[in-house]
Amino acid sequence: MFSEDNPKRLAQVALVVLLIIGCLAVLWPMLGAILFSFVLWICTWDFYSDRVLPRLGGRHGLGASLMTLSLVLVILLPMVFLATSLGRGADDLIGFVKPYLEQGLPLTPPALFDMVPFFSGNLKQWWLEIASDRDELNELIKQALGPARQLLIALGGIAANGLLQLVLTLFVLFFLYRDGSRLATALRTAAFKLGGELGQHMLDKTRGTVIGVMLGIVGTAAAQGTVAMIGFLVAGVPGAVLLGFAIFFLSMVPVGPPLVWGGVAVWLYAEGQTGWAVFMVLYGLFIISSIDNFLKPVLMARGSGISILLIALGVLGGIFVFGFIGIFLGPVLLALGEMLFKRWTRDEVAA
Repeated sequence: MFSEDNPKRLAQVALVVLLIIGCLAVLWPMLGAILFSFVLWICTWDFYSDRVLPRLGGRHGLGASLMTLSLVLVILLPMVFLATSLGRGADDLIGFVKPYLEQGLPLTPPALFDMVPFFSGNLKQWWLEIASDRDELNELIKQALGPARQLLIALGGIAANGLLQLVLTLFVLFFLYRDGSRLATALRTAAFKLGGELGQHMLDKTRGTVIGVMLGIVGTAAAQGTVAMIGFLVAGVPGAVLLGFAIFFLSMVPVGPPLVWGGVAVWLYAEGQTGWAVFMVLYGLFIISSIDNFLKPVLMARGSGISILLIALGVLGGIFVFGFIGIFLGPVLLALGEMLFKRWTRDEVAA
């Protein structure tokens, strides 16, 4: 039997569901930037509320403005500086390649081919065929121009979208700092109403996991940038500090660091420093890029208090499903699932 209140209750539930769907539809294009702003807010809130805000006399508007401006200086300005330097580097690369396009390749294969196991002879033969036949070289260049142009267009689109998302992140972050106290209280109240003590534990677990993941990402990036800068200084590479900062920022991209130290190795070889070019390749493979494999999971696990296995699975699966923001969402979801599973099994044993 349906009571008289059931139609009204069903209508209320339907309206709430439709409202949630509508809100998600509106926010969906910006969801990644909004979630990332929450990540930054969670990781910096204690510093802001305990150190910055008291020194400003509790003026939330001023404090939010200063924190947002600080993040702009820390994130945006170095990226603009790096983009300018990469532009100059692209001009130098064009200047390096132009003589080969005009005069053809030398008949002597690069010495680096001798160091490639198993395929050294094939590479030398391929080089001689290309260098001795100008028409074949021109055809190869024509075949490479199309994919290269498409790649540049795609990279330009990714860069523009990333910059737009970053600006939106900083915009949302300002309001999170300004209204952070009320938002933190509202989140705790909502967690308690939804899950009681368990809801509050889940909220704390989410916060700890997000901070742990951020610690792993930033800590690994700092380690890679520092180690790379030392290697560049040892090899006598100009702009070693700038290249170290480039490694720091690009380490958050899976193939970012090899683009930098690989380019440095090519430049060293072009300058006739074959030994240092080989050193940079080996140093990049076994030192710079290898740090990411063991240091990041350890820092994430230590900061979040969950196992290295769950961290690794969460990061990899999260990236495949959610993209960049999945670096944070994946471990958080697995951490909450682990906590619920342990809570359920503990209750079953106790019963």
